[in-house]
Amino acid sequence: MKAVLNLPEIHDRHAFNLARWKEICADPCLAQVEGRVESDAFGNILMSPPPGFNHSLRQTDIIHRLFHLPGGKVLAECPVSTTKGIRGVDVIWISDQLRCRALRDNVLVIAPEICVEVLSPGNTRPEMNEKRGLLFEAGALEVWFCDPSGTMSFFLKANPDTPVPASPLCPDFPQHIA
Repeated sequence: MKAVLNLPEIHDRHAFNLARWKEICADPCLAQVEGRVESDAFGNILMSPPPGFNHSLRQTDIIHRLFHLPGGKVLAECPVSTTKGIRGVDVIWISDQLRCRALRDNVLVIAPEICVEVLSPGNTRPEMNEKRGLLFEAGALEVWFCDPSGTMSFFLKANPDTPVPASPLCPDFPQHIA
């Protein structure tokens, strides 16, 4: 005998993510939690501890280097709606044009052109491969990883599994940061 559950389907992923994110952000208990809060595809809360000093240092260095890229903004800790929930991105660069279309209820429903993840020792390869795929699927043109030693890896939407030597959008970005 098959059990049939009468549960609602998620027809509009962004509407679901945004509604759930609004609930999460309004929760006074979660407002007191230090660390990153994200959601998964089912609206469940994902939590991780705040990043360490070196993570923040590299994040700041990346922001500083992207700050002068013309025609857009660079931001830290930006929420992006994906097919698997709201995910925080360590550093983004988004063009002024895309920002006008992508921003809805304080969340990006289209991933910015450049998404940068500063890897922590606890990150796993499958986890980061999935996140890279989610960001490309959401519209990112480039996803960068900065490993714990400061080595940069650049990935492009056209060939998302193979790193390239440099970013086409920011070709002068170094392959290693301190």
